[in-house]
Amino acid sequence: MPQYNKADLERRMAGAVEALKGDLSGLRTGRANASLLDPVTVEVYGAHMPLNQVATVSAPEPRLLSVQVWDKSNVGPVDKAIRSAGLGLNPIMDGQTLRLPIPDLTEERRKDLAKLASQYAEKARVAARNVRRDGMDNLKTDEKKGEISEDERKRFEVEVQKLTDATVADIDAAAAAKEKEILGQ
Repeated sequence: MPQYNKADLERRMAGAVEALKGDLSGLRTGRANASLLDPVTVEVYGAHMPLNQVATVSAPEPRLLSVQVWDKSNVGPVDKAIRSAGLGLNPIMDGQTLRLPIPDLTEERRKDLAKLASQYAEKARVAARNVRRDGMDNLKTDEKKGEISEDERKRFEVEVQKLTDATVADIDAAAAAKEKEILGQ
């Protein structure tokens, strides 16, 4: 059974790109986005629960998030959790709804976020290169076992390199778009 599996490599490289997009979506750009509150956990009913399990988060306006808490007794803990999450947000209570105005980003904060975006991109590139290395190692193993010829190995190596180049291009494009969005250009 050959070690080399092109579909597995494609899946793993696509996974690196998806992970990057997930990381980038969590970066705040000054526009309201419900995913901004994904890392917030609330202490309710004697347990820590993700915010989205005790409230509905929406973005009714570009600069405002709205958190509709389902159980009235959880409004205080949700408010406390958002304030202590280190996101720089100060909820305004309005009954069972918390309104979160999104403050403008300072130039320094924008540069920090852009740096963080490029770190995320580098992490994704490294992940893609690791997948490439695994694929190349598998091809060499298959050749040593006599399951593929030297010519096949070389042809597959070119395929793996093309896949890697395409994945890195996707990563660079996603990172560049996010940096442009963060820096407001």
